[in-house]
Amino acid sequence: MFYTYIIESEQDGSFYIGYTEHLDKRISEHNMGLSAYTKKKTPWKIVYVEAFTTKREAILREKFLKRQKNRNFYLRLIENNRSGSSVG
Repeated sequence: MFYTYIIESEQDGSFYIGYTEHLDKRISEHNMGLSAYTKKKTPWKIVYVEAFTTKREAILREKFLKRQKNRNFYLRLIENNRSGSSVG
């Protein structure tokens, strides 16, 4: 299983979008400062996750989400996920 995820910095509320095959391990790496892009904004919390059967699907979804560059889009996506709705 592969995952596309959004994490939020508890320091400043910024988001980071990524994909991985090992979600728990990857989030730990972000929080241990092992990712150059995220190490200055620790701690991070997972706010959104999607699961995919292939790496290609996860990468395509990550690229789509990164292209949005719209905080309100991400907030709606996260909120709809929490309430069980789908975004479309």
